[in-house]
Amino acid sequence: MGFFDHLQKGGAFSLQPKKPQIRKVVQTRTAPPTSRSPSHTPGHNPSPRTPSVQLKTREASASRSVSRDRNDLPPSSSKRRHGTPGQGNRKRQTPELRLSSDDDASSDSDTSSFEVRKRARTGDSAEPDPHRRVRSLKAFVEDNGSSGGGPRRLPMIHAAEITSAQKEGNFKPAFGASRPLPEISLQYPSNSPKERYNLVVPRDNDDFKPIDDIVQVIEIVAQNFIPEDEVGEFDDETNGIKRRLRRALAQSSEAQFRETVADFNHAITRLRRNGSIAKKLDSMGRLNLPLVERILNQIYSRTVSPRVESLRQYENGTDNVYGELLPRFISTIFKETGLKSGQVFVDLGSGVGNVVLQAALEIGCESWGCEMMQNACELAELQQAEFRARCRLWGIAPGKTHLIRGDFLKQQSIVDVLKRADVVLINNQAFTPQLNNELINHFLDMKEGCQIVSLKSFVPAGHKIQARNLNSPINLLTVKQRNYWSNSVSWTDVGGTYFIARKDSSQLKAFVESQG
Repeated sequence: MGFFDHLQKGGAFSLQPKKPQIRKVVQTRTAPPTSRSPSHTPGHNPSPRTPSVQLKTREASASRSVSRDRNDLPPSSSKRRHGTPGQGNRKRQTPELRLSSDDDASSDSDTSSFEVRKRARTGDSAEPDPHRRVRSLKAFVEDNGSSGGGPRRLPMIHAAEITSAQKEGNFKPAFGASRPLPEISLQYPSNSPKERYNLVVPRDNDDFKPIDDIVQVIEIVAQNFIPEDEVGEFDDETNGIKRRLRRALAQSSEAQFRETVADFNHAITRLRRNGSIAKKLDSMGRLNLPLVERILNQIYSRTVSPRVESLRQYENGTDNVYGELLPRFISTIFKETGLKSGQVFVDLGSGVGNVVLQAALEIGCESWGCEMMQNACELAELQQAEFRARCRLWGIAPGKTHLIRGDFLKQQSIVDVLKRADVVLINNQAFTPQLNNELINHFLDMKEGCQIVSLKSFVPAGHKIQARNLNSPINLLTVKQRNYWSNSVSWTDVGGTYFIARKDSSQLKAFVESQG
């Protein structure tokens, strides 16, 4: 039975999140004491993330994937307890691609996870922003500034570097025995050089899957970069590029796969040169979430995933714990707060920088993060470097990103940017009461209308302005509670609540005036 024999029959590609599996873990150890780090949340040891070809014939056991390549996120723990490194890992949910062969007309009928999928769709991308410039102008200059007249090499991590000969023991040729590892190149929508891939599959299902990555890039490009009058070349159900790609995989044909990828490369190059792709991007006022997730997944799998063990060091009972808010949830927050490209976003306790990068990519805004856990900071900087290269590769113009090391209560650059911030994210699920109280004092200097998103409310339920609490900073906040659904955070599969506080001095002013 060949590697692709398991592919089932069906219609077009679809991107759907996999339902994660929750495993209980027992706390057995903690890391040596460290200084306070307002990092991302309840003890979650992030695991690498990487999307995979999902088979209809079997249930996936984990999701936006974690593991050693970006099957996307940290392990989870039950009942919001801090997970123990290396135990009970759950994959971070990420959209997964279902491939199907030619002769099945049936559609997927996984009713068991219908509710999760239905709810996940509520976290759609923000509304179009008329002031957002999506296209990177530099990425579409035909010589791209290189002295040789060709595209300039990007300082990016190629997929082939993840599956290189040094790691050959972890992978096997996808289409049969071959030495050395077979290589293929994939063209992206910009004038950047092609990305190099090995045509291999992982021996460990949780490892990086280069063929999945190729297929999903082609799918995302067809959906987002091709004008309507040109899309038939990709979508035609008889002989379109996507259909031929499915057929090649179903028949385990390396020759057909290579031919289809080559035709895709030629089509993208032609559409870029005649201006069709640039025209399409210039008409867009936002990036769709699947495109955002694909780019972020690629960055994570090439930077964080190979080094994920370094994040499994934290001290329970302190602010030095790690967990992540997943992209669909973050996208919902952007939509709820109305974040726009001309505004400023700040993530206090930014971990490896996922949310900072997502804000800059999806919204195009100025995006800041501050983190004090050394290992997380180092991975954040790796992600930031790959982010810049990947955005150029895809031809996207992101907002500026700033990743600051240190205590966000003391870093002057963060103190200054908070005064002009429009949206501040504070993942305070695992912050100590002391840190939450110290944060409240910083709200005094935030501008009117600034929105503060948190998992724990800074304003106690039933709080009322009274003469005895007149000087409390929380009197400046109006709060609304919102729900998040399954697959929104890395440390649990269940939903929960979050809070959006807006700085609004009108209530306090009205009370003072009423007192004469």
